[in-house]
Amino acid sequence: MKTNKLWRLLLVLPVLASCGNQQSQIQNDIAVPVSVIDVKKGPIVQYINSTGTANAASQVVLATEMAGNYTLAVNPKTGREFKLGDQVEKGQVIVRLDNPEYINNLNYDTKKLNLEIAGLEDEKQKSLYEKGGVTYRELKNAEVALAQAKTTFEDAKIQQQKIEVKAPFRGTIVNIPEITNGTRITANTSVVTLMDFSKLMMDVNLPEKYLTTIKLGQEVNITNYTLPNDTLKAQISELSPVISTETRTFMGKMTINNPELKLRPGMFVKADIEIARKDSAIVIPKEIIVAGGRGKTVFIIDRGAAQRRTITTGLENEKSVEVIEGIKANTRLVVKGFETLRDQSKVKIVK
Repeated sequence: MKTNKLWRLLLVLPVLASCGNQQSQIQNDIAVPVSVIDVKKGPIVQYINSTGTANAASQVVLATEMAGNYTLAVNPKTGREFKLGDQVEKGQVIVRLDNPEYINNLNYDTKKLNLEIAGLEDEKQKSLYEKGGVTYRELKNAEVALAQAKTTFEDAKIQQQKIEVKAPFRGTIVNIPEITNGTRITANTSVVTLMDFSKLMMDVNLPEKYLTTIKLGQEVNITNYTLPNDTLKAQISELSPVISTETRTFMGKMTINNPELKLRPGMFVKADIEIARKDSAIVIPKEIIVAGGRGKTVFIIDRGAAQRRTITTGLENEKSVEVIEGIKANTRLVVKGFETLRDQSKVKIVK
């Protein structure tokens, strides 16, 4: 009885083994769908990243120089009184003060008339002197009188301009205190805050090892999370030669070009500073590199099967990596579907 059972077992085992081999063969024949690219040479730039707060390059709080009745000027671009966010041109009047007593005491018109009279007298004395009709002393007295009249009139013009608060540069109004038109205010009353942020400044702390790499005038890419599709340009404008013993960094200052006013003062921005560049290198996507005990690896396609390649990398940035060793130009590189691949896996190339 035992002998019969043994023979039956020996007959079944080859059948089971055959089924197992067929299942294994079916599994080996399954092709993994992958997407590939042909490796090409191209440029690559390596950056260091820093962050900071952008500040207006120019800012001023304008105050009155004399007392008077307050009037907020009308913006000629909008036809209404100036308000927050309005842009003003250099020399444009933003606030006017009404002070008749002050204006009367200036005697502006009288001083202007005296200047005209002095000018006529000076011309008359010059003509007479050429004909011998007056002495040299009389000629010089006329010149002195003209000079004094000019000084007096120019001083009156300066004093008269104090009734107006003008923009010292082209900029944007960022603050206007609540003052009712017609209210009498004193001298040194703050009436408007003006910023020019067509250029912005930013301080950054840079790693010590780049002290000799980063140079004045070097171009910087500036981005902000509110402007994902816009990159602004900046330049390194100042560099400290001193290393902080606490942070092992050195300070740099950047000037950001912001002609369309996309960035606003106070925004937190990221600065990408170029530290190395190659115009022709084997460059691959950073995201496809698998790091493990074997080092950095990628998969290529050769004769319809995947091959794992260990690579040595060079320059890199957020998206790309330079490959120094491991793959060559025109290699078919797997960029999608590599997560499930093994060495010598059969593949099916899809778009």
